[in-house]
Amino acid sequence: MHRRGFLALFTSIAVLSGMGAQRLSSSRLYAQPGPFIPRQKSFRIINTYPHDPEAFTQGLLFHEGYLYESTGGWGTSSLREVDLITGRVLRKHDLPPQYFGEGLAVWDDRLIQVTWKSGTGFVYDLHTFDQLETFTYSGEGWGLTQDEQGLILGDGTNVLRRLDPSTFRETGRIVVHDQERPLRGLNELEYIQGEIWAKIFPTDQMVSINPEDGRVMTQIDLSGILGPRRRASSDAVPNGIAYDQEKGRIFVTGKLWPVLFEIEIVPSS
Repeated sequence: MHRRGFLALFTSIAVLSGMGAQRLSSSRLYAQPGPFIPRQKSFRIINTYPHDPEAFTQGLLFHEGYLYESTGGWGTSSLREVDLITGRVLRKHDLPPQYFGEGLAVWDDRLIQVTWKSGTGFVYDLHTFDQLETFTYSGEGWGLTQDEQGLILGDGTNVLRRLDPSTFRETGRIVVHDQERPLRGLNELEYIQGEIWAKIFPTDQMVSINPEDGRVMTQIDLSGILGPRRRASSDAVPNGIAYDQEKGRIFVTGKLWPVLFEIEIVPSS
């Protein structure tokens, strides 16, 4: 190759190399971040309280010094007011046998309870447990909680539905995902410090969810909080979350568990 041709070839290679480097630099500059990775957390037991070992806990909340609990089972479902310290059931309303009790929430001195497969919810007077009305919804009822906007209903899928607390009409949806994958099995729900907490059925895992975009923010492993020897059956999985907003306390229990725990969330070891 003569000198002029060699120089032209060298120049072309240099230009192409520069373009490639520019593209590489540009791709690094504008690269999209990967999926959000949830924080891994564990727990520390602060206190232990008695809990009715025959209560098939499906919904739990703490309000004005008392626990309110929704229990499930065909012919054994109920709504309860419970003393935290003693575990004694202070008040109880039994559901008709065709209803399987599920999630529970409170709104304006009313307790709202959903049921599993009947598409029926009940509204009670908080102070008397008198039934005030019923309402209907499509699909199954699993978890129920409330935030500043209204009620939040889970149906076992990765979709949480917002409901108007007066009309019970759907006003929006939250599609829950863990690192861009749908997270199903959302069961018992609780609203804690701006996030929706959920038990993942049938595991020992609990998560916190950003209500704005449905991202799982934190994963909490409850394994070992109640050993297998103390669980009455394979159905006795964690399934109760309650939050004392005034004192910042978090309570958890499970189906057919003999105890209820007050826990603190701590970094995972």
